[in-house]
Amino acid sequence: MKKICLVLSFIIFLGCFMAAFADSKEDAAAFFDSYVSAANSYSENLPSFYAPDAKIIRVVIKKDGTKESVVTNTAVYMKQLKMSAKIAKMNKYKNFYTDRVITKVGNNYKISCKRKPSMSDYKLPAYFVVGKDASGKYKIVEESMDTYQTAILAGAKKHQAEQK
Repeated sequence: MKKICLVLSFIIFLGCFMAAFADSKEDAAAFFDSYVSAANSYSENLPSFYAPDAKIIRVVIKKDGTKESVVTNTAVYMKQLKMSAKIAKMNKYKNFYTDRVITKVGNNYKISCKRKPSMSDYKLPAYFVVGKDASGKYKIVEESMDTYQTAILAGAKKHQAEQK
């Protein structure tokens, strides 16, 4: 009887231990909700939501309906955010994310959704890949959003020319 109790206690302990360190869709969703709240309130700690080497993708929808992707890194993206934050804040710009679907991708979670900018009547595709860093904290490792803002293309081309 003692052996059965000991084995059951060990199994329960092991289950609790593993559950404490396991991640889940709910954890990824809670992280994403925190990110959206920080982004929409223009929080100073917004950069802390991103991995230092995150891949940022903007899929620009041109007037003729064609699309062109612009890929950048965390550092460049944070500079862009700082430059546009004052105007966005004055206009009370926010993003709303609907139709969220969270899927496990390897050790990460992909959050696919529709993004509705507050100053528009349309929704466009977006996704975020979130994963844990070495300290066990969730970070955005990849982000992609469709946008009609074609100025991004000019800025990206200017940045690429400066890099050469």
